[in-house]
Amino acid sequence: MTDTPEQPVVLLVEDDGLLLMEASDTLADAGFTVVEATHADKALKVLENRDDVGVLMTDVDMPQGSMDGFALARLVADRWPRIPVLVVSGMGTPGPNDMPDGARFIPKPYEPTTLVRTLRAFVRRAA
Repeated sequence: MTDTPEQPVVLLVEDDGLLLMEASDTLADAGFTVVEATHADKALKVLENRDDVGVLMTDVDMPQGSMDGFALARLVADRWPRIPVLVVSGMGTPGPNDMPDGARFIPKPYEPTTLVRTLRAFVRRAA
């Protein structure tokens, strides 16, 4: 077995229980530690209480909570600029002011390999 750098904690924000479970399992199988949140307000509580979150992955359309995934992405980029942001959505592509600088977007449905590859690239870039 080769020595690989430890994968960071991924804060996964997804309101659909099945998609949350599938993405969480995919990321855990790839060696990431996953912390789950079902909406933006829960995600913010996680970020305020943990200092080990290395990547935020958020869905856009979340009926619960006070904001959607785009607003969460912008807030995290502003308050925690060291945390890279990945936004996923099946509702179309982001508009010109939806995403913070440096954030990445993956449309749903996404291939698990695309998700893992994108997050690993984020980890390398942020390191």
